Amino acid sequence: MTATGGAAEAGQGPDQDPIRRSYDTVAQEYADRIGDELAGKPLDRALLTALLEQLTDPRAPVADLGCGPGHVTGWLADHGARAVGIDLSPAMVELARRDHPSAEFREGDLRGLPAVDGEFGGAVALYSLIHLPPAEHRAVLTEVARTLRPGAPLLLAFHRGSEARHLTDWWGHQVDVTFHFLDPDAVTADLTAAGFTLRAHLDRAPYPHEAETDRSYLLAVRS
Repeated sequence: MTATGGAAEAGQGPDQDPIRRSYDTVAQEYADRIGDELAGKPLDRALLTALLEQLTDPRAPVADLGCGPGHVTGWLADHGARAVGIDLSPAMVELARRDHPSAEFREGDLRGLPAVDGEFGGAVALYSLIHLPPAEHRAVLTEVARTLRPGAPLLLAFHRGSEARHLTDWWGHQVDVTFHFLDPDAVTADLTAAGFTLRAHLDRAPYPHEAETDRSYLLAVRS
C-alpha cells in the first residue's frame, strides 16, 4: 500500500512523483509478494472484522486508503462491504481493478482524497501514513475525517519507532522512497486534533514472514 498508501501508502505536486514512480515500478512484484498476506495475518483480519462490525450504516462504502494492489479492499468486499480502494499509483490501481473486480478503485492521494464530504462509513489505512513526514499527518487525518460520516471507524497500522529508512533499491528495482516509523502517541495526538476519538491501541511483533519491525494499530472513530 502506498502513501496515498503500504508497504505500503500524497499530494500530487512534484515532490510526490518519486513515490508514485517507485510504486508504479514495483507494482506487479508487490502484488505477487504481498497480495495474499492477509492469509498469514490473523490479527489484521480480526481488526478488519471489528471495523466492519462497528459500521453505523453497513450500506455506506468503506474506504481502503493507500490500497496498493487492492488485496485489503478485496477482502473487505468479500466480507460484505461496499469497498472503495484509493491509491496514488496508477499501476497499483490497474492491478487492483484487474484482480478485485468486486470492489471500486480510484486514483488519488491522502492530502486531497477523491471523495465527497461524508461519503464513507468507515476507512482503513494500513501503512498509508508511512511515506509522509510526520509533520503532515495532522492535515492528512483532517482530510480523512472530511470524507467520513460521524461515528465512522478508522483503522490505522504503521511501523512503530522513530527512524526513517530510505530505499533506492527494492526487490532489484530502482526506487526513491522513504519509510517513516511512527510514534503511536504522536499519531494519537494527530487523530484527536483531526476530530477522532481513540478506541483501541494494539502493538505486535512481526510475524516470521514479515520485515523485522514492530507494528502498531490504532482504531478510532470520527467524532
